[in-house]
Amino acid sequence: MKILHLDTNHPLLIDQLNDLGFVNHEDYKSSRADIEEKIMVYDGIIIRSRFTIDRSFLDAATNLKFIGRVGAGLENIDCDYAQQKGVHLIAAPEGNRNAVGEHTLGMLLSLFNKLNKADAEVRQGRWLREDNRGIELDGKTVGLIGYGNMGKAFAKKLRGFDVEVLCYDIKNGVADENAKQVSLTKLQEKADVVSLHTPQTPLTMNMINTEFISAFEKPFWFLNTARGKSVVTADLVAALQSGKILGAGLDVLEYEKASFENLFKRRDVSNKIETKEMDEEMPKAFRYLISAENVLLSPHVAGWTVESKIKLAQTIVDKIKAKFC
Repeated sequence: MKILHLDTNHPLLIDQLNDLGFVNHEDYKSSRADIEEKIMVYDGIIIRSRFTIDRSFLDAATNLKFIGRVGAGLENIDCDYAQQKGVHLIAAPEGNRNAVGEHTLGMLLSLFNKLNKADAEVRQGRWLREDNRGIELDGKTVGLIGYGNMGKAFAKKLRGFDVEVLCYDIKNGVADENAKQVSLTKLQEKADVVSLHTPQTPLTMNMINTEFISAFEKPFWFLNTARGKSVVTADLVAALQSGKILGAGLDVLEYEKASFENLFKRRDVSNKIETKEMDEEMPKAFRYLISAENVLLSPHVAGWTVESKIKLAQTIVDKIKAKFC
């Protein structure tokens, strides 16, 4: 079987697939059109987020037997059409779930203790102790929306704290020793912290909006290490401004490109035209986020650790081996 690798990954992926007898080709630079012209000779594709695999691409891939996505989600693949064509889909949420759990906990503790604000002030020679008085996680109720690999990993990290962990999921029976499954209404009644761990699907697109936020009985802290397009940023900002959301840790944003390039044009303070263009392109809601002291941002790296790079690649190899060897 021939496999085409469209994104670079940890070397173990190709090394181990070679050892298993697969023929591996790498093409990290050709255009999608050029890839489509030769894709019919390949049995498998390994991709991260380089481009979308849609109907036209799948129609060109007449010999395709599987797609391996070195990541947690499959939203850059037309999954329904791929499955109609008999293409086996492989993702690797097991590979970066621990990294996501740790990153989410780190964001929460940083928000509660104002670590980024305090760090910036000390670097400027400001020693504002009372202004940076934190709050403790113990005694809080943490509500997890989505309780799959990532939600379970975060709940596991919370075991060392004296907190109540609730989870809501569209699937029944997902609770474990680390979280109690409840209705969405009950979660909205009790949560002090809300952490999103859902995939990107038609059900989750724009899910976190004004109506959803307003249904919570208490002001709450919000974390999103899942998918940016699940949150209406303008509605999130309005809730931050009103105090309904006390602070937000966002590893993902609705403005992200599928291929994860820079969000907006780089600011060049020496070039007034470039700065003006960037300001016009940047949404007002995002300008608020980058200036808010109670907002913590990271560039979609919650699952992006040295260890997860290895584990993601190994997970893909193991699943290919189990299915095709």
